Amino acid sequence: MVTDGRYRADTGCAALADRRGDSMVATAPPAERWLLIESRVAWPRDALAALRPEGLGAEVARLCRQLGYRPALIRRYGRLDRTAPCRFALADCRPGRESVRWGELPSDEHLLNVLRGDAEPGPVNREPVYLVCTHGRHDACCAVRGRPVAAALAGAYPERTWECSHVGGDRFAANVVVLPQGLFYGHVPVARAVELAKHHDEGRVVPDLLRGSGAFVPPVQAAQHFARAAGHSLLIDELRPQAVRGLADHHWQVDLALPDDAGLVTVEVSGHLDTIDARLTCAGVAPATVRRFQLHSITSS
Repeated sequence: MVTDGRYRADTGCAALADRRGDSMVATAPPAERWLLIESRVAWPRDALAALRPEGLGAEVARLCRQLGYRPALIRRYGRLDRTAPCRFALADCRPGRESVRWGELPSDEHLLNVLRGDAEPGPVNREPVYLVCTHGRHDACCAVRGRPVAAALAGAYPERTWECSHVGGDRFAANVVVLPQGLFYGHVPVARAVELAKHHDEGRVVPDLLRGSGAFVPPVQAAQHFARAAGHSLLIDELRPQAVRGLADHHWQVDLALPDDAGLVTVEVSGHLDTIDARLTCAGVAPATVRRFQLHSITSS
């Protein structure tokens, strides 16, 4: 434990969660659509407070809640070209609607035009977007673990890679989000960052690093995890949910579509809240509550 108030990587929330073996299954937060905002100033703990004029961030946050967008600040890794115009993007992660559309951001206030539908972004861009959380003022582990991963990805895919503000799950740093599929990966080591991107280009997930897709509710994320662990498809666009049935005692049955119209796999899972003597963030306190999913049955039809 840290006793002198100073951060140490080996006692940060991510290192401790790694040693405890905290499950990452179905921990992707809800995020069906994203608003990405390029910002080249220092990001405060509340990232949107960086937007100018003062108070704009609160209005952007309100509109995003109303419209169902998750806002995030982004910036390039390394030296910034401050002569180039800033950009924004609207990303849709909903199944069948996956897309990313970019536009120029002449001022932070232009975001209001975008959210009110008065400014359209450009055409759909098919390139994946890699967001690496490096938001150190939110949690030091995100910067300490995230920046080397951002460097590795930016070295291989400079146009696809962005550092980003808080995405949730600090204890799983380094956190990487891949758009437009909305895939959340956690505890990504530097040595596997490019591997993750290559697997994505091949249309496959990396199951041992995958937290889930923000496009799906946690019971569906859990069902997909258990289906893949049972030997079903690792392809990104497969095992889509066809039905979700809530049962008694926090149980769910989830029907997932098998590849090539081969029927369904039905997965029954249950969710449980566990109390652990641990901090879930570097600024958090113990004890804390975490959700764990358990597999009850898996059948094909």
